[in-house]
Amino acid sequence: MDQKPQQLNIEIGEKESEGIYSNLALITHSPQEIILDFARVMPNVPKSKIYARIIMTPAHAKMLLKALEDNLKKFEAQFGQVKLQGIEEKNIGFQAGKVE
Repeated sequence: MDQKPQQLNIEIGEKESEGIYSNLALITHSPQEIILDFARVMPNVPKSKIYARIIMTPAHAKMLLKALEDNLKKFEAQFGQVKLQGIEEKNIGFQAGKVE
């Protein structure tokens, strides 16, 4: 039996289309879920807040990881290598962490 790919129609609201800037991701998990919290940390501001929380299954998180890897490879092929500067010196950025 041949199955044709299903067409998916996705809408995006005006507010969502603007996006949310984030420079910090906190990642935690349970046996059933991966939780991604996106925050924004500003210099000389000791407090931040989470602007978006995404909860997904571990399988969907792995698919997201593969999709991000694929897209970064395509990006770097077109625009050059993405350099990560100062990662060792700073504790700000996207990293694994625990939400309490």
